[in-house]
Amino acid sequence: MLYLFGFDRVGIVLADLYFLDPNPAPGQEGAERGVRAELRRLEAGAVQGSIYAARPIGVEAPMWRVDMLETVDGPVGSFDRTHHHPRCTDWEPDRRVFDPELSADPIGWFEARLRNIESVLDDAHIDRSELGPRDADDIRGSAPEIVTCLRSLLRRVHEGSLAVAPEGPAAAARVGWL
Repeated sequence: MLYLFGFDRVGIVLADLYFLDPNPAPGQEGAERGVRAELRRLEAGAVQGSIYAARPIGVEAPMWRVDMLETVDGPVGSFDRTHHHPRCTDWEPDRRVFDPELSADPIGWFEARLRNIESVLDDAHIDRSELGPRDADDIRGSAPEIVTCLRSLLRRVHEGSLAVAPEGPAAAARVGWL
């Protein structure tokens, strides 16, 4: 399931994720499941057709990523693989950063970061001018709604209806929108 909260120049994207790293780092073996959240650039395309035509919207490269993951074989709600990627280059995230505060309270940590999105950009070494003129205020104002969607996704992952393993012998190592 994919949710997109679009603002002027950026968006917050949330999606469930099932992930099996084919070359895991030590201690990161085994499948993971959870929710991925990203700050993404948005590109509004030119209207093609009449004044009533839909406008193309591009969801572009991530600027920041948070993975609220846990080991599939571990206890539900453990968030034992929860981490973030403070920087992304083009489409690739940098290394995983495990923050004890993030693992202890993933939802609270994420909401605090949404309420100070400028510091997220600073940590990512991205100029604040990448935000639209109202984006920071609009993200702060939307933080409760974004967190409500996050909670709903996590509940469904923990219930087993989202972020489930693919079926069949040729199953992909990653299932999810993001």
